[in-house]
Amino acid sequence: MFVDHVKVYVKGGDGGDGMVAFRREKYVPNGGPAGGDGGRGADVIFEVDEGLRTLMDFRYKRHFKADRGEHGMSKNQHGRKAKEMVVPVPPGTVVMDAETGAVIADLVEQGQRAVIARGGRGGRGNTRFATPKNPAPELSEKGEPGVERDVVLELKVLADVGLVGFPSVGKSTLLSVVTSAKPKIGAYHFTTIVPNLGMVETPDNRSFAMADLPGLIEGAHEGVGLGHQFLRHIERTRVIVHVIDMSGMEGRDPYEDYVTINEELKQYNLRLTERPQLIVANKMDIPDSEENLKAFKAKLPEDAKVFPISAVSRDGLSNLLFAIADLLEVTPEFPLISEEELASDKAVLYKHEAKGDEFVITRDDDGAFVVTGYAIERLFKMTDFSREDSTRRFARQMRGMGIDDALRERGAENGDTVRLLDYDFEFID
Repeated sequence: MFVDHVKVYVKGGDGGDGMVAFRREKYVPNGGPAGGDGGRGADVIFEVDEGLRTLMDFRYKRHFKADRGEHGMSKNQHGRKAKEMVVPVPPGTVVMDAETGAVIADLVEQGQRAVIARGGRGGRGNTRFATPKNPAPELSEKGEPGVERDVVLELKVLADVGLVGFPSVGKSTLLSVVTSAKPKIGAYHFTTIVPNLGMVETPDNRSFAMADLPGLIEGAHEGVGLGHQFLRHIERTRVIVHVIDMSGMEGRDPYEDYVTINEELKQYNLRLTERPQLIVANKMDIPDSEENLKAFKAKLPEDAKVFPISAVSRDGLSNLLFAIADLLEVTPEFPLISEEELASDKAVLYKHEAKGDEFVITRDDDGAFVVTGYAIERLFKMTDFSREDSTRRFARQMRGMGIDDALRERGAENGDTVRLLDYDFEFID
């Protein structure tokens, strides 16, 4: 089964907790704090594995949670950091944030890696909090939570040449006769429902990858037919081979087919028009094809090159393959993200922590004040409320961030409920 689009959940490992401990040795009075730091949590890393061809494995495992770091120990021993979690993906995988749609990584080469969810740092032990005023603190931090997010994986086939056209124009037949690929061929529409890939070798020993992609129909850029499933794969190709049924057996006009398909490519992604395109007039062995070809050429610009072929009888294939190989030699690769987009402020690549505002205060239906925000929630999760020193430190941090004053401005009074994550507190002025 060919799978090219999945949504998965990833979470970096939490950091290990810091420890509250004191040095106790014979003949060493008042040894002082000796609690070690926690270890760093593991990152979730996606790595390209050329042995994979689809995203099938992600159909059965959709949650990837990395290990947490080891907790700190006594005698100032730090916890061990967790081993990174490496998830193999096929070449051609694009990783996007499910919420924002921003591209996180574009993975195409064997061994290429990208950190998708970073692990949290380890919490500090009480040794880190010793000061001249407080030489023996009973204070430590919990580990920082790892980044968690939903991501969408899209597989875009890595092919030099993509065959496009209406259903049943002969794309699969053409691929089957110029490569060793065995695509499904039938006398009905949408015989091809997944991309088929094959390697072409010309008589002068040049080679390239060719993909037979599902047929397009009008409205494909809006998802009609197999539109979106097809169009995402054409984005990686360097040369587009536009196959047209010149026999007119389907009752369509070849020129209208040509215009319709190009308009769908343009509507889906304007950058697809940058790719060089070769026009292939297929089924030239059928009567009326010659007359249709003359009428077709008359409507094209004078410099447009049309390659008449018959995929069944293999007539004209050599000229077509030589022309494709020549064009590939002078055509660069087209990155999914242009240099202009990379230079703009809108491009967000490998940005794993969207920190946003420190806090936001809202009201719940029951009248409780709700405090949210990346910074305050992170502090809350890293606070050990079982120790009074840690609780007081958290209260000081809230005051320092201005949360107390902001609550007063919103009308908070003694005894009001303040909610943070799943916990309720009483506001005391």
